[in-house]
Parts: sequence; structure tokens; C-alpha cells
Amino acid sequence: MEEIAFGLMMSNCNFLWVVRSSEENKLPPHFISNVQDRRLVVKWCSQPRILAHPAVSCFMAHCGWNSILEALSCAVPIIGVGLWGDQHINAKFIEDVWKVGVRVRVGDIKREEIAKLVAEVLHGDKGKELKINACEWKELVEEAVGKGWSSTKNVDAFVSRILGS
Repeated sequence: MEEIAFGLMMSNCNFLWVVRSSEENKLPPHFISNVQDRRLVVKWCSQPRILAHPAVSCFMAHCGWNSILEALSCAVPIIGVGLWGDQHINAKFIEDVWKVGVRVRVGDIKREEIAKLVAEVLHGDKGKELKINACEWKELVEEAVGKGWSSTKNVDAFVSRILGS
């Protein structure tokens, strides 16, 4: 938490950060006041609604599957910080396979790395490439969930099977 907090502070970018009440004590002293003019720290938010907002240009995520799908469906590039389970694999996929984000390597969660990746995604050529790729994935997501497409057909088949029709 502390390294991410200092990384966000060093990035000089505006940000929204969801910090649960149980985690607030892990924030560095005076963090909130030091970034007063460019931050919003909340206990909860509607992640899909936030990601859909046009002002959001990057999403730092733990790389849970739902978070990735929500970011892809909104064409938002990802900074992946996978910590356990499938999050490591998902973070590798967002960077190496789908090319819609970058990842922080386990053991490399350092403030300088966080600040560097935020700058890379928001202002660098890499960020432009990630945004283009994220837009392509958004189109694929929209196609998959559209009427008559694979996702819809699979859900309809599942419901029919459960109902025994």
C-alpha cells in the first residue's frame, strides 16, 4: 500500500483510489493531505461506472478476472499488480498476449516502478499502443455480448438447460 501510495504521489497524476476502511491505516502519514488537489480516495465505488467515464485513462488493478473484463469492455489500459492466484497469469496476459497493459512484477512493487508505469501508460508511446489495442478488445467484447453472438447464445443455452427446456 505504501509503495503504491508514494508511486501515485510521485506520478503527479490525478487519481481515484478505492481504499477500504480496513486498509486506511496502511496509507503513509499525511498521504491524503499531500495529494489533496489531485486525488479522490473513497471506500467504495461502482467500478464499471468509473471505468466507463471518458476521463479515465488508466486502471491499476489486482488483475482479477472481472476487473480485467470491465476494463476491456471500456477500452481502458491496465497497470496490473497481480498478488496471488490467477492474478499473476492474468497480468501476464494483459501485457504479453493481449497487449492492453503493463504489469508490476512480484517483488518489484516499488514507488519508482509504479510512477514510471503510470507515466508510460498515460504519456508514453507505449500508452498510445495500449489504448489502440484496448479499443480493439472493446469491439471484440461488444461483439461477443451482442444479440445472437457467442456469449448470448451460451447464456441462453445454459438457462434452457437449467430450466429443462
